[in-house]
Amino acid sequence: MGTNNGDSGFSEAGLRALRDVLARHVESKRIPGLVALVGRGGRTHVEAIGTMRPEGGEPMRRDTIFRMASTSKPVTTAAVMVLLDECRLRLDEPVDPWLPELADRRVLKRPDGPLEDTVAARRPITVRDLLTSTFGLGVDFGLMDSPIRAATFERLDYSVASGPAPDPDEWMRRLGELPLSYQPGERWQYDLSNEVLGVLVSRVTGRSLESFLRERILDPLGMKDTAFHVPAEKIDRLPPLYGPDPQTGEFLVWDEAAGGRSSRPPVFQGAGGGLVSTVDDYHAFFRMLLNHGTHDGERILSRPAVRLMTTNRLTPGQQASRHAMYEGIAHLTGGQGLHGGWGFGMAVRTHPGAYEPVGQFGWDGGTGTTVHADPDNGLTGVLLTQVGMSTLDSPRLIQDFWTTLYQAIED
Repeated sequence: MGTNNGDSGFSEAGLRALRDVLARHVESKRIPGLVALVGRGGRTHVEAIGTMRPEGGEPMRRDTIFRMASTSKPVTTAAVMVLLDECRLRLDEPVDPWLPELADRRVLKRPDGPLEDTVAARRPITVRDLLTSTFGLGVDFGLMDSPIRAATFERLDYSVASGPAPDPDEWMRRLGELPLSYQPGERWQYDLSNEVLGVLVSRVTGRSLESFLRERILDPLGMKDTAFHVPAEKIDRLPPLYGPDPQTGEFLVWDEAAGGRSSRPPVFQGAGGGLVSTVDDYHAFFRMLLNHGTHDGERILSRPAVRLMTTNRLTPGQQASRHAMYEGIAHLTGGQGLHGGWGFGMAVRTHPGAYEPVGQFGWDGGTGTTVHADPDNGLTGVLLTQVGMSTLDSPRLIQDFWTTLYQAIED
């Protein structure tokens, strides 16, 4: 169902090859279905292949709604950028006035040491620390069996597999009882900072994260299917979420559609991974970033805010530790995460990927989603599936999508 004109910036042969590669993954029976959108120079090309469920039934469509998982991060981070643009937050000021739970931190003497063996934090946590994922806590792939990892997982995790989170105030209270793994600003760690940013937005604005996000980002961009849950009248557009069994490959249901976690408003609106969306909604958001913050002539974010989000913000030390962390697990993730840099809410390539150039920005989600844009080529790519990353099937699909897409570019 592709739509394409000769001057779209993609070659016809290249788009055919892209479709063939995507179709091969679906025909392998390891990916029940997918929707992909590629955009360049104002033109888009969409492929919807396969079905919502492994046993067949409803086909994938352009407007199928997917759980975005960590590809939520760039969109929710934009809400923080609005507050920076309006001087309601300042990058290098402490977050203590809004997040008193994070004041007067204790820091582990050793990141893998006992929770009671701590020193005082050298300085408060700032807005910048949260935006760069360096506030001192988060998923650290080098410390997966440490006491602090077990404690954060037990108290704060409510991802795809682990059930509902408490309300934001209770979640923050639990977070405030934990020491930091590292001093603020010292080391990049994944995920947790984005959840804290969602609470920060809500407290600064006195509104839910979703209502502020809707008014300032989603509605102006026409992102009508992006939200923290799927309402009843759209639930037939949401596939179940599957996680293949690592041993047998059997499709285990991680989350049903009707009656599942995405079918009702969550108590905790997770900025790190809670959004549902479509390829067109995400294309609109990433086009806005490529357009330096404007959409259809309307300014959504300032130029400097977009630059902050989409260029590397890590110090050389932070960047080196992030790279080392991912290098150790690259073979388990299809190489995802080896971008080098990190902006605000997403990765930024500071060295070339296999086929992708320096400067490309975006991220992937554990539910089998990937969205990146590339300023040099004016390119946006969105690929959404319903297959979680319990095996390498969706990471391999994602890798093949980018490898083939970059070959389809024609000037």
